[in-house]
Amino acid sequence: MIADFQYLRGYPKEEGVKLFSKAPEGRTSSNGWKLIKERSNLELRRNFLTEQLSSGTTCPSHWKEIASGCGGQNQSPINIDRRKVRRDWSLDEILFEGYDQAPPGRWRLMNNGNEVKMTLDGASAGEQINITRGGLRDTYRALQFHFHWGDLKRNGSEHYIDGIQYPMELHIVHMNIKYKTVSEAKQHPNGLAVLSFLFKVQSSEYDYTDNTNYNTIVASLRNISRAGEYVDMASTFSLSNLLPSLASLSKYYRYKGSLTTPNCDEAVIWTVFEEQIPISRSQVTTTLPPSSHSKLKMINNFRPLQVLGGRTVYASRDATINCGSSLVANLLLPLLLSSLIGQFSGSS
Repeated sequence: MIADFQYLRGYPKEEGVKLFSKAPEGRTSSNGWKLIKERSNLELRRNFLTEQLSSGTTCPSHWKEIASGCGGQNQSPINIDRRKVRRDWSLDEILFEGYDQAPPGRWRLMNNGNEVKMTLDGASAGEQINITRGGLRDTYRALQFHFHWGDLKRNGSEHYIDGIQYPMELHIVHMNIKYKTVSEAKQHPNGLAVLSFLFKVQSSEYDYTDNTNYNTIVASLRNISRAGEYVDMASTFSLSNLLPSLASLSKYYRYKGSLTTPNCDEAVIWTVFEEQIPISRSQVTTTLPPSSHSKLKMINNFRPLQVLGGRTVYASRDATINCGSSLVANLLLPLLLSSLIGQFSGSS
């Protein structure tokens, strides 16, 4: 039976589907053959999903079928409900090392079919871009940054804040320097640190002011319309130019989660910043299909929200916390009771 199964796996997909639809000539449809069919169909489905994944067309709801890690308990992204976050006074300002410099080397912007990613290669050890402090116990080196978006009719950020999804999201991926490779880092819950920045479109439809810090990236998208295409940037630039104002970067939310693409490794310390990055409507139109001005083919390249479960989201010492009705009630009820008791005790 095992030999038959291994043999059948070698058939092309189209022939395999026909073979698995009925028992072979000269054999009865026994429970054993049924098992072979079920296993073979599962193999075909798995191979099909894997092919879709490599082309960027797999529905995220099926990821756990081809990458078991995507069915874990600490998955990302999540909705950050600011009524339920917990203040952590140890989450002070993050130290951004090298973010204000344009390091030597060559950066590559690539369309990998799932996202547009900029790899930050070429800098020497003394010129690397790192983050530390801000509750991080180790130093993390920047590896790459990439974007997630929706389409012209739908926002596409991965993280939500108070149930609100934003037009786009920027992820800057860092690796813990205590590990030698990304593969090794993915094996540890503190292996990676990802900084998440949400975008906001200028409020007025008549406001055409571009965020000039993104002009180079937006212009480069015209040359990488297909999966696998890339462009080497003529020069590097300061990563701080892509971010909100430095004064706002002490306001963020922190939780432990996963990568948002397979294998969805639960090795990420997430930092989601409160302040959004402004971008013009024209820049969004240039970036997102199906606009006639757009050159990219991918849309809605964001993973749906995952269950928070038993995890806690922490607010930095300067971040906003919304007092929900339950919290307000919990605070006011003791004060009301104390006032009533005082009144009755004073009248006796």
